[in-house]
Amino acid sequence: MSSTEIQNSGEEPCVRLEHLPGKSPHLAGKASPQVNNRWDAPQVTANGVHDIEDRILRITGYYGYKPGYSSHRREEGSESHAETPVSETSGKGPAYQACANTVLKVLGGLLVVLCVSSSWVGITQVVQLTFKSFSCPFFITWFSTNWNIFFFPLYYSGHVATTKEKRTPIQKFRECSRLFGEDGMSLKVFLKRTAPFSILWTLTNYLYLLALRKLTATDVSALYCCHKAFVFLLSWIVLKDRFMGVRIVAAIMAITGIVMMAYADGFHGDSFMGVALAVGSASTSALYKVLFKMFLGSANLGEAAHFFSTMGIFNLIFISCVPLILYFTRVEHWGSLSSLPWGYLCGVAGLWLVFNILVNVGVVLTYPILISIGTLLSVPGNAAIDVLKHEVIFSVVRLAATCIICLGFLLLLLPEEWDTVTLRFLTTLADKKTEEHGEELSESSVHTRSRSRANGAVSIPMA
Repeated sequence: MSSTEIQNSGEEPCVRLEHLPGKSPHLAGKASPQVNNRWDAPQVTANGVHDIEDRILRITGYYGYKPGYSSHRREEGSESHAETPVSETSGKGPAYQACANTVLKVLGGLLVVLCVSSSWVGITQVVQLTFKSFSCPFFITWFSTNWNIFFFPLYYSGHVATTKEKRTPIQKFRECSRLFGEDGMSLKVFLKRTAPFSILWTLTNYLYLLALRKLTATDVSALYCCHKAFVFLLSWIVLKDRFMGVRIVAAIMAITGIVMMAYADGFHGDSFMGVALAVGSASTSALYKVLFKMFLGSANLGEAAHFFSTMGIFNLIFISCVPLILYFTRVEHWGSLSSLPWGYLCGVAGLWLVFNILVNVGVVLTYPILISIGTLLSVPGNAAIDVLKHEVIFSVVRLAATCIICLGFLLLLLPEEWDTVTLRFLTTLADKKTEEHGEELSESSVHTRSRSRANGAVSIPMA
């Protein structure tokens, strides 16, 4: 058996081949391969262990052994370890950026929630202050709606300041008019699309202000939150949206809160009328939103600014006759223009414009659910002001009705796949607990065996 066969067989060599005397073990003119065997001195490399590992692998008959295998594997391992931090670093970059963007989006959303809630509370409280010297709700509604005209100019100013692409206001206005169709804005489209929404908008705000003359700001803002339940019911009936049991429960809770609110002072007097007006405002608001989704669909920030400015123009042109009719019929009569509380009127109009801008900007920049939460937070905000400033004492029935309405509002904010997501989360949590319990049992069994071996005892498993 030659030395090469011995090496390839993987068995330990038992015979050492000796060189013939006087003969060179190498052929002339050829380089002799250097054969390592266990009788040769180990060749120390840079780290001093490669040849020893090769020798051990050869003697033990490692399957598929090749000379230099261990050093080759070691080099590959070092290269993989050297490349791993680079790949991890390159993979962590986008992850960190996405996490930072999410944190900024949430923080911005919380700021928008605070601003939305504050603006809606400000509208409600300033309107009640205005009623002390100027009790003309339709004039206040008409005057505030006219300020929607400034929505698109403000949007265009922000667009020019934040983008490099410059367009004229007319070009941007035509681009945003695609909300009404591919043909853009025309007189027919203006009257057909804008008129119903402008009427519903005016009616919603007018009924809301009428309710504020009968009820406290807390009760009106709580009853207005029922519009979320009405939107779901109308969407389910008209738009054939997905049926959700939890939202039906929320709608029932909203109706229960309305009945309890009306029952708080008996089904008579200003209280009952105020509840009816507030529920009417919530109903028209829900109809406005469902019709918008049906005919116009979704809108980006520019299209929303265009739409609000268009409603303001329609209000100024076609609805200006209504305050004049109410003035001459003495339904809403005021003195000279100089005697009007312009400070309060401009405050209400400005806050309403800010509220509309924040709602539409917040939907684009943050999560829409946060905007809804901002509207809900106006209820405790108004309650705090009513208790601290106006010294209002709420009955137990009113407090219970308000809490039920707010709870129903929160249930309506649950996403459509909330049940699937919840079940998946609970299943994952249960699997994780099972794995942890299994690991604890295995660790305890290993610890028990080690202790028994240390004590000289052997545990025999039962059959």
